[in-house]
Amino acid sequence: MERKVTLVGAGPGDPDLITVKGLKAIKIANVLLYDALVHPSLLAHAKPGTKVVYVGKRAGKHSHTQQEINELIVSYAFAEGHVVRLKGGDPFIFGRGKEELEYAETFGIATEAIIGVSSINLPGQYGIPLTRRGINESFWVVTATTRSGKISEDVALAARSSATVVFFMGLGKIQSIAASYQKLSKGSTPAAIISKGSLTEGQLYLGTVNTLHKIKEKHAIEAPALIVIGEAVGTHEYFYEKVKKTIGTIDKR
Repeated sequence: MERKVTLVGAGPGDPDLITVKGLKAIKIANVLLYDALVHPSLLAHAKPGTKVVYVGKRAGKHSHTQQEINELIVSYAFAEGHVVRLKGGDPFIFGRGKEELEYAETFGIATEAIIGVSSINLPGQYGIPLTRRGINESFWVVTATTRSGKISEDVALAARSSATVVFFMGLGKIQSIAASYQKLSKGSTPAAIISKGSLTEGQLYLGTVNTLHKIKEKHAIEAPALIVIGEAVGTHEYFYEKVKKTIGTIDKR
Protein backbone atom coordinates (compact mmCIF):
# COMPACT_ATOMS: atom_id res chain seq x y z
CA MET A 1 0.00 0.00 0.00
CA GLU A 2 1.40 3.33 -1.05
CA ARG A 3 1.44 5.93 1.69
CA LYS A 4 1.01 9.45 0.42
CA VAL A 5 -0.17 12.84 1.61
CA THR A 6 -1.49 15.31 -0.95
CA LEU A 7 -1.99 18.89 0.18
CA VAL A 8 -4.74 20.56 -1.85
CA GLY A 9 -5.53 24.26 -1.84
CA ALA A 10 -9.34 24.56 -1.85
CA GLY A 11 -9.38 28.24 -2.80
CA PRO A 12 -10.95 31.28 -1.10
CA GLY A 13 -14.49 29.95 -0.61
CA ASP A 14 -16.31 29.50 -3.90
CA PRO A 15 -16.24 25.73 -4.60
CA ASP A 16 -16.09 26.40 -8.35
CA LEU A 17 -12.61 27.83 -7.83
CA ILE A 18 -11.11 24.44 -6.97
CA THR A 19 -8.50 23.46 -9.56
CA VAL A 20 -9.02 20.50 -11.88
CA LYS A 21 -5.96 18.80 -10.40
CA GLY A 22 -7.20 19.41 -6.86
CA LEU A 23 -10.59 17.92 -7.69
CA LYS A 24 -8.93 14.82 -9.16
CA ALA A 25 -7.02 14.32 -5.90
CA ILE A 26 -10.20 14.61 -3.83
CA LYS A 27 -11.86 11.95 -5.97
CA ILE A 28 -9.15 9.34 -5.34
CA ALA A 29 -8.44 10.03 -1.66
CA ASN A 30 -8.81 7.26 0.90
CA VAL A 31 -8.97 9.85 3.68
CA LEU A 32 -9.99 13.49 3.37
CA LEU A 33 -8.96 15.85 6.16
CA TYR A 34 -10.59 19.26 5.73
CA ASP A 35 -10.60 22.52 7.61
CA ALA A 36 -13.18 25.15 8.51
CA LEU A 37 -12.77 27.25 5.37
CA VAL A 38 -13.47 24.43 2.92
CA HIS A 39 -16.85 24.61 1.17
CA PRO A 40 -18.96 21.55 2.15
CA SER A 41 -19.90 20.78 -1.46
CA LEU A 42 -16.31 19.83 -2.24
CA LEU A 43 -16.59 16.88 0.15
CA ALA A 44 -19.31 15.37 -2.03
CA HIS A 45 -16.69 14.59 -4.68
CA ALA A 46 -15.01 12.02 -2.44
CA LYS A 47 -15.46 8.43 -3.59
CA PRO A 48 -17.74 6.09 -1.60
CA GLY A 49 -15.99 4.74 1.48
CA THR A 50 -13.62 7.67 1.85
CA LYS A 51 -13.12 8.70 5.47
CA VAL A 52 -13.97 12.40 5.73
CA VAL A 53 -12.56 14.02 8.87
CA TYR A 54 -13.07 17.60 10.05
CA VAL A 55 -9.99 19.22 11.60
CA GLY A 56 -11.14 22.83 11.60
CA LYS A 57 -9.11 25.63 13.10
CA ARG A 58 -10.61 29.11 13.43
CA ALA A 59 -9.64 32.02 15.65
CA GLY A 60 -10.41 30.91 19.18
CA LYS A 61 -12.23 27.78 17.97
CA HIS A 62 -9.90 24.86 17.36
CA SER A 63 -11.24 21.33 17.03
CA HIS A 64 -7.65 20.06 16.93
CA THR A 65 -4.26 21.53 17.73
CA GLN A 66 -1.73 21.75 14.91
CA GLN A 67 0.27 18.90 16.41
CA GLU A 68 -2.84 16.73 16.58
CA ILE A 69 -3.55 17.46 12.91
CA ASN A 70 0.01 16.52 11.99
CA GLU A 71 -0.31 13.24 13.87
CA LEU A 72 -3.67 12.45 12.26
CA ILE A 73 -2.21 12.96 8.80
CA VAL A 74 0.56 10.47 9.51
CA SER A 75 -1.68 7.99 11.30
CA TYR A 76 -4.20 7.88 8.46
CA ALA A 77 -1.45 7.62 5.85
CA PHE A 78 -0.09 4.48 7.52
CA ALA A 79 -3.55 3.00 8.08
CA GLU A 80 -5.35 3.97 4.86
CA GLY A 81 -2.78 4.95 2.25
CA HIS A 82 -3.62 8.15 0.37
CA VAL A 83 -4.52 11.13 2.55
CA VAL A 84 -5.72 14.37 0.99
CA ARG A 85 -5.32 17.38 3.25
CA LEU A 86 -7.83 19.93 1.94
CA LYS A 87 -7.12 23.46 3.14
CA GLY A 88 -9.02 26.66 2.41
CA GLY A 89 -7.45 29.99 1.67
CA ASP A 90 -3.84 29.50 0.67
CA PRO A 91 -2.00 26.62 2.41
CA PHE A 92 1.34 28.33 1.92
CA ILE A 93 0.37 31.80 3.16
CA PHE A 94 -0.05 31.62 6.94
CA GLY A 95 -1.70 28.23 6.35
CA ARG A 96 0.96 25.92 7.85
CA GLY A 97 0.86 23.78 4.74
CA LYS A 98 4.63 23.34 4.56
CA GLU A 99 4.75 22.32 8.24
CA GLU A 100 2.25 19.53 7.63
CA LEU A 101 4.09 18.18 4.60
CA GLU A 102 7.44 18.27 6.39
CA TYR A 103 6.01 16.39 9.35
CA ALA A 104 4.72 13.63 7.07
CA GLU A 105 8.05 13.45 5.26
CA THR A 106 9.92 12.73 8.51
CA PHE A 107 8.02 9.42 8.57
CA GLY A 108 9.07 8.54 5.04
CA ILE A 109 5.66 9.38 3.58
CA ALA A 110 5.54 10.68 0.02
CA THR A 111 4.00 14.14 -0.33
CA GLU A 112 2.60 16.33 -3.08
CA ALA A 113 1.33 19.90 -3.08
CA ILE A 114 -1.45 20.98 -5.42
CA ILE A 115 -1.73 24.74 -5.28
CA GLY A 116 -5.12 26.39 -5.51
CA VAL A 117 -6.51 29.83 -6.22
CA SER A 118 -4.81 32.01 -3.61
CA SER A 119 -6.78 34.15 -1.19
CA ILE A 120 -4.50 37.07 -2.06
CA ASN A 121 -6.43 37.25 -5.33
CA LEU A 122 -9.60 38.28 -3.50
CA PRO A 123 -9.03 42.04 -3.80
CA GLY A 124 -8.95 41.62 -7.59
CA GLN A 125 -12.21 39.71 -7.55
CA TYR A 126 -13.80 42.66 -5.77
CA GLY A 127 -12.36 45.23 -8.18
CA ILE A 128 -9.28 46.27 -6.21
CA PRO A 129 -5.92 45.93 -7.98
CA LEU A 130 -2.98 45.06 -5.76
CA THR A 131 -0.76 47.07 -8.07
CA ARG A 132 -1.74 50.01 -10.24
CA ARG A 133 0.56 51.73 -12.70
CA GLY A 134 1.62 55.13 -11.45
CA ILE A 135 0.32 54.47 -7.93
CA ASN A 136 2.37 51.68 -6.35
CA GLU A 137 5.15 49.29 -7.29
CA SER A 138 4.57 46.48 -4.81
CA PHE A 139 2.13 44.78 -2.52
CA TRP A 140 2.75 43.30 0.90
CA VAL A 141 1.05 40.36 2.54
CA VAL A 142 1.24 40.60 6.32
CA THR A 143 -0.20 38.65 9.21
CA ALA A 144 -1.33 41.20 11.76
CA THR A 145 -1.28 38.69 14.61
CA THR A 146 1.85 36.76 15.58
CA ARG A 147 1.98 33.27 17.04
CA SER A 148 2.01 34.78 20.54
CA GLY A 149 -1.12 36.82 19.78
CA LYS A 150 0.67 40.16 19.59
CA ILE A 151 0.58 42.55 16.67
CA SER A 152 3.34 41.93 14.15
CA GLU A 153 6.18 44.44 13.97
CA ASP A 154 5.84 44.22 10.19
CA VAL A 155 2.57 46.18 10.41
CA ALA A 156 4.47 49.36 11.23
CA LEU A 157 6.98 48.64 8.46
CA ALA A 158 4.20 48.11 5.92
CA ALA A 159 2.53 51.38 6.93
CA ARG A 160 5.69 53.29 5.97
CA SER A 161 5.64 51.94 2.43
CA SER A 162 3.64 52.99 -0.62
CA ALA A 163 2.59 49.38 -1.14
CA THR A 164 -0.90 47.97 -1.15
CA VAL A 165 -0.97 45.93 2.05
CA VAL A 166 -3.15 42.86 2.54
CA PHE A 167 -3.55 41.98 6.22
CA PHE A 168 -4.46 38.44 7.22
CA MET A 169 -5.85 37.78 10.71
CA GLY A 170 -6.26 41.49 11.28
CA LEU A 171 -9.80 42.00 12.56
CA GLY A 172 -8.76 41.63 16.18
CA LYS A 173 -5.94 44.12 15.67
CA ILE A 174 -7.80 46.57 13.46
CA GLN A 175 -7.33 49.56 15.77
CA SER A 176 -3.62 48.84 16.16
CA ILE A 177 -3.24 48.52 12.39
CA ALA A 178 -4.98 51.87 11.91
CA ALA A 179 -2.81 53.47 14.59
CA SER A 180 0.35 52.50 12.68
CA TYR A 181 -0.90 54.48 9.68
CA GLN A 182 -2.31 57.34 11.72
CA LYS A 183 1.07 57.89 13.41
CA LEU A 184 2.41 58.62 9.94
CA SER A 185 -0.49 60.95 9.09
CA LYS A 186 -1.93 58.31 6.75
CA GLY A 187 -5.37 58.07 8.30
CA SER A 188 -7.07 59.10 5.07
CA THR A 189 -5.48 56.25 3.08
CA PRO A 190 -8.13 54.22 1.22
CA ALA A 191 -8.92 50.93 2.93
CA ALA A 192 -11.26 47.98 2.57
CA ILE A 193 -12.43 44.89 4.39
CA ILE A 194 -13.28 41.77 2.40
CA SER A 195 -15.60 39.50 4.35
CA LYS A 196 -16.19 35.78 3.67
CA GLY A 197 -13.90 35.52 0.68
CA SER A 198 -15.45 34.43 -2.61
CA LEU A 199 -18.54 32.85 -1.06
CA THR A 200 -21.89 34.04 -2.39
CA GLU A 201 -22.44 35.99 0.84
CA GLY A 202 -19.03 37.65 0.54
CA GLN A 203 -18.91 41.43 0.68
CA LEU A 204 -16.55 44.34 0.22
CA TYR A 205 -16.64 47.25 2.66
CA LEU A 206 -14.92 50.46 1.58
CA GLY A 207 -13.59 53.28 3.72
CA THR A 208 -10.35 54.77 4.95
CA VAL A 209 -7.86 53.82 7.62
CA ASN A 210 -9.65 56.21 9.99
CA THR A 211 -13.00 54.45 9.48
CA LEU A 212 -11.87 50.81 9.54
CA HIS A 213 -12.95 50.22 13.13
CA LYS A 214 -16.34 51.87 12.53
CA ILE A 215 -16.89 49.68 9.47
CA LYS A 216 -16.13 46.55 11.46
CA GLU A 217 -18.47 47.55 14.29
CA LYS A 218 -21.30 48.83 12.08
CA HIS A 219 -21.48 45.64 10.01
CA ALA A 220 -20.48 43.22 12.81
CA ILE A 221 -17.83 41.72 10.53
CA GLU A 222 -16.42 38.40 11.67
CA ALA A 223 -13.53 36.25 10.47
CA PRO A 224 -12.57 35.17 7.91
CA ALA A 225 -11.80 38.59 6.51
CA LEU A 226 -8.97 40.45 4.79
CA ILE A 227 -8.03 44.07 5.38
CA VAL A 228 -6.60 45.90 2.38
CA ILE A 229 -4.92 49.30 2.71
CA GLY A 230 -3.32 51.46 0.05
CA GLU A 231 -3.91 54.11 -2.59
CA ALA A 232 -4.78 51.38 -5.11
CA VAL A 233 -7.93 50.68 -3.07
CA GLY A 234 -9.09 54.16 -3.99
CA THR A 235 -9.17 53.18 -7.67
CA HIS A 236 -12.18 50.94 -7.08
CA GLU A 237 -14.93 52.22 -9.37
CA TYR A 238 -17.28 53.06 -6.49
CA PHE A 239 -14.72 54.19 -3.91
CA TYR A 240 -15.25 57.94 -3.92
CA GLU A 241 -18.97 57.68 -4.46
CA LYS A 242 -19.37 55.38 -1.45
CA VAL A 243 -16.79 56.83 0.93
CA LYS A 244 -17.81 60.43 0.45
CA LYS A 245 -21.43 59.64 1.27
CA THR A 246 -21.13 57.05 3.98
CA ILE A 247 -19.27 53.94 5.08
CA GLY A 248 -20.24 51.84 2.13
CA THR A 249 -20.72 48.20 1.37
CA ILE A 250 -20.59 46.70 -2.09
CA ASP A 251 -21.83 43.26 -2.99
CA LYS A 252 -19.36 41.59 -5.34
CA ARG A 253 -22.06 40.07 -7.52
